[in-house]
Amino acid sequence: MKRILIDYKKLDHKVAAILIDSYPYGYGDEDIITLKKPNGEIIEAVEVKTNDAIYLVKISKSLSRFISNFEENIEKELEKSKADQPIVSNEGEQTINPELESDIDTETDHLY
Repeated sequence: MKRILIDYKKLDHKVAAILIDSYPYGYGDEDIITLKKPNGEIIEAVEVKTNDAIYLVKISKSLSRFISNFEENIEKELEKSKADQPIVSNEGEQTINPELESDIDTETDHLY
């Protein structure tokens, strides 16, 4: 299984969702993995497992904010994607509201 060291900003939506599910209330000291790069730099990360890889997501202050604001950010993104979608017009097609149709039927019943 691959181990991938990655910044949270580069995660795709699927892995980001798994990250949020894994740490819904944030991460603690026991969740942190400490790595030492060949140049001596120390990196701290949290682990996110998928079927094909283990992601080591680098820890930063912005990661903490990302986890705490995830739902709000997703809602904004979904609203943005809905606004970007073209509105399709069915010119010439007539649609009938079922509630209006039922009102018409009951109005004509008493006439006969």
